[in-house]
Amino acid sequence: MNFMRSLSISGSALTAERLRLDVIANNLANANTTRTAAGGPYRRQVTVFAPRGEQVQWMFPGLEPSGTFKGRGVRVAGILQDSSPLKRLYNPGHPDADSSGYVSMPNVNPVTEMVDLMAATRAYEANVAAISAARQMAQRALEMGRQ
Repeated sequence: MNFMRSLSISGSALTAERLRLDVIANNLANANTTRTAAGGPYRRQVTVFAPRGEQVQWMFPGLEPSGTFKGRGVRVAGILQDSSPLKRLYNPGHPDADSSGYVSMPNVNPVTEMVDLMAATRAYEANVAAISAARQMAQRALEMGRQ
């Protein structure tokens, strides 16, 4: 694996994890939203990752890697709505309460979101460390070339 490919792979992961962090923040922000523009309560969103295929445009044209390694990084395949059941809360004074006094609340669990947030943060940090290590190796190689 060459230097540019490793940077491209880690860069794609940084982009994907950043979007995942944004989706998690959106879920937490809407944990109590009972009315959306689409109607009904907010539904939790989940990012779906997939490997980058061979059709992805290379980050550095003219520097295509050689060899048998097929990894090209990660991409966000989509953002899906969680279909788990909504929570029902008895609150007859709420403007969105049904005839029996129950309000359908979003299916966002703050504990689950915080665990996902920690995992996404760790993955982001790991990819920053990989980019930093690749940069340090390139700098050392340049220093060796000067001597």
